[in-house]
Amino acid sequence: MRVCVVIPAFNEAHAIADVVSRVRDWVPDVVVVDDGSTDGTREEATEAGATVLRHDTNRGKGHAVRTGLAHVLAGPWTHVLLMDGDGQHRPSDVPRLLDAAAREDAELVVGARVFRKDAMPRARYYSNVIGSWALSRFVGAPVRDSQSGFRVIRCEALRGLTLTSRGYEIETEMLIRLRQRGARIASVPVEAVYGLGPSKLRPVRDTTRTCFLAVRYRFLSGSQT
Repeated sequence: MRVCVVIPAFNEAHAIADVVSRVRDWVPDVVVVDDGSTDGTREEATEAGATVLRHDTNRGKGHAVRTGLAHVLAGPWTHVLLMDGDGQHRPSDVPRLLDAAAREDAELVVGARVFRKDAMPRARYYSNVIGSWALSRFVGAPVRDSQSGFRVIRCEALRGLTLTSRGYEIETEMLIRLRQRGARIASVPVEAVYGLGPSKLRPVRDTTRTCFLAVRYRFLSGSQT
């Protein structure tokens, strides 16, 4: 396995250096896609040892992930590991995902968060539980945490795949598109860290939007094989 980490980031100067430096204990190749930040995210990520790709304006998480994937697919890597730059995903969980990707006969390994009412904001708990239940029906396979951005994907499975998402629905679109190709999906439990700062995700609005877009990806825009 040759792994590259891709971290989409928008105004994460407070956390990005710590995330990059800690994940590089496990994977030396880290790419941060700075999605038009105005707070020094690029400088902090570069200082921590990441390769930084920059959008001049904020285009949304989906665009940032697609930019990072294009970079990885043009390089020598066999797998891409996606994670957020705000500290929600623990770098210490990276070895578990990589181990599962090496052991499992799966093109995609999802870091499935443990949904606990006492450990996460109420709105996020319900939006994630209900959203994952509903979205797994559109994916066509049981996925306990369909909206998790913490995942490892085999690069060969992504080649020739057309992704169009601009926002947080990118995670669900990837699941649906890969599943349409017959990709095998596995998951490992991970812990998420909350309360590190204001979240850019609006749980009810973004989950509802993702569900509507999932219908389009699954039924209206055709299969990609």
